[in-house]
Amino acid sequence: MPSIRPISDLRNSASEISDYCRSTREPVFITRNGAGDMVVLNIEEYERRMALIELYGKLTEAEEELEAGAQGEDFAAAARRFREYIHGKI
Repeated sequence: MPSIRPISDLRNSASEISDYCRSTREPVFITRNGAGDMVVLNIEEYERRMALIELYGKLTEAEEELEAGAQGEDFAAAARRFREYIHGKI
């Protein structure tokens, strides 16, 4: 169940909100005058979610390129190339 708090809690209970976000890795939804206003999220979780969004964007772009006729690369060949790049020739 989402945590929903009034904006006054940011001033009065900021440390508690921070601890909650850090321990649960869940966002806290902040309301102003009874309506949604903002979301508070632990920085590590925010960065993780942003990385996932970026990855999903790249996957969507790759799928669109394949649908448009671009030639893909064999996974085994790509993995071998990445291993050689990271570890040197095997």
